[in-house]
Amino acid sequence: MRKLPPLRALQVFEAAARHLHFSRAATELCLTQSAVSHQVRALEQHLGQPLFSRKGRELTLTGKGQQLFLGVQSALDGLDSLCRQLNEGDSRELRLAVYSSFAVKWLIPRLSDFRRQHPGVRIHLEMVSGDPQISDQVADMFICGVQQQKGFWQTLLRPERLIPVCSPPLAQMLKSTLGESLTLPASLDSLPLLSVDEVDIGPDWQRWAETRQLPLSCSQLQSYSHVLLAIEAAIAGQGVALACDFIVEADIAAGKLVALPWPALETGFGFHFGCRERRLNEPAMAAFASWIKAQAGAETI
Repeated sequence: MRKLPPLRALQVFEAAARHLHFSRAATELCLTQSAVSHQVRALEQHLGQPLFSRKGRELTLTGKGQQLFLGVQSALDGLDSLCRQLNEGDSRELRLAVYSSFAVKWLIPRLSDFRRQHPGVRIHLEMVSGDPQISDQVADMFICGVQQQKGFWQTLLRPERLIPVCSPPLAQMLKSTLGESLTLPASLDSLPLLSVDEVDIGPDWQRWAETRQLPLSCSQLQSYSHVLLAIEAAIAGQGVALACDFIVEADIAAGKLVALPWPALETGFGFHFGCRERRLNEPAMAAFASWIKAQAGAETI
């Protein structure tokens, strides 16, 4: 009977295949890059075939590598779930991978309600800047964009709808030039605009201007790498930011921000809650899924 490859080699391969990057896998596993390369090479030798295709610095999985990755990931997820059940019975601590803006502005202020209703369930937040890899190795639950993955359940919490916001003093200043009704000007270049420049889709104000067919010089934008920074700059009176409507609900209600009466930008993106289908039967997971859906649905704008 052929011996199974070492579990450590499979674990290292899973991380390397998930990141498609040996250095990032090494960082996650607290190993050196050479150690990751050695483990992958040993696994390839054991199986008698390559698992990665290397073209310069680009790393991709071969067909067999992709097949092994899916199998190993499923097996590791199953082992992780089994070990937690053996150690704790029904798991009462859940890791939630969530966007920082969603967590800071919307989720964290509401978590005390969940803790009051379910005092025995602990939620550990893992901040992410982009859609995470769906794996039990990363988190138990996810708030992310749509991800089509076998065995993964998702439900839409909120669509992304960006609205123009600024501080109340700046809104008063704008009235002196735009009128009491804050009529949308024919050109945006005279306005102090705070822009979030996303790598894949560019500055948000540029997309907003294109939908309104308004001229805009990107050189006039004050650019930020994250929406939380733009929101805080808007609160400080430094300009007008585009922010997701439900993310700034509390700031508007508290009088820190004013929603300007200009059109919103429907981005087509949605914030989804998701987890493994097989884990929806776990009482702690089911309780959180039900709670967060109710929180989002009760306040839909």
